[in-house]
Amino acid sequence: MDKDAKIYIAGHRGLVGSALMRNLQAKGYTNLLTRTHAELDLTRQAEVEEFFAHEKPEYVFLAAAKVGGIHANNTYPAEFFRDNLAIQTNVIHEAWCTGVKRLLFLGSSCIYPRLALQPMKEEYLLTGPLEPTNRPYAIAKIAGIEMCWSYNRQYGTQYLAVMPTNLYGPGDNYHRENSHVIPALIRRFHEAKQTNAPTVIVWGTGTPRREFLYSDDMADACVFLMNLPDETFDILLGSDEAKTGVFLPPVVNIGIGEDVTIKELAEVVKDVVGYRGKIVFDTSKPDGAPRKLLDVSRLYAIGWQARTSLSAGLAAAYADFCQTMRCRPDSADF
Repeated sequence: MDKDAKIYIAGHRGLVGSALMRNLQAKGYTNLLTRTHAELDLTRQAEVEEFFAHEKPEYVFLAAAKVGGIHANNTYPAEFFRDNLAIQTNVIHEAWCTGVKRLLFLGSSCIYPRLALQPMKEEYLLTGPLEPTNRPYAIAKIAGIEMCWSYNRQYGTQYLAVMPTNLYGPGDNYHRENSHVIPALIRRFHEAKQTNAPTVIVWGTGTPRREFLYSDDMADACVFLMNLPDETFDILLGSDEAKTGVFLPPVVNIGIGEDVTIKELAEVVKDVVGYRGKIVFDTSKPDGAPRKLLDVSRLYAIGWQARTSLSAGLAAAYADFCQTMRCRPDSADF
């Protein structure tokens, strides 16, 4: 991508999109195109069509999505399916209509089967039942992958889907009920610290294993992929199974290749926040999938690796939380 290329970051205010903005700006990209939800509702086809026809971006990072943790997915399954399906359908189609050179579609590791072999390879897609607590979201994302794949096969486009592992970092959602595990734990431990609560309750048994990637590392991987030369990039776009007989979707996993238990994660967050009480696990609450570890050999083989350790990333995330909530680490004010 040329430094002055017109690049549209859909969802630029979210965890993923804001990390992409920081990375692109740091690398000297000067023609970044953004719209807030109030300015452009990506679920509305007519608005998306008008936007692409007028702006004609050359590259698209599709990071806009409705996201949340287990509670949010269980509470709003219709919205998670409908909104994500509408967003990606509108953006991918209009990207083709207006001649976008490359599109990067951001998915999630929940696309893989609940009991997939570990670590999960890209070709494990569609090989088994999904985790029921986030199935609507996962199926919507799988549909986005298939749409990229179909447009590549029929129209010769260069649309790549990337599947980041669990993300955290600046710009995260710290909602009390609808956040993912790391921002939820950060807020819970911080509030317990400020009120001197003797215990903090964590959902589940603490035994599931999860992989976590700092959002700025994820963004660096995405920009790295979008800048690959055609001969390397095209190899990642999957195969036409009808011609080759090989099932290989246009998917690249993004992660660190290591995981921790939720119990281990909770202990690290507790230490970073400085909470001195006890952790109690509520085993009546769902665990989700027993393990979600990505095989990142495909990405590592072409020259990219994550740089941020879990402890360093969590320290930065906690600092962001305190700034977001307008408090200091030792303050009870929000």
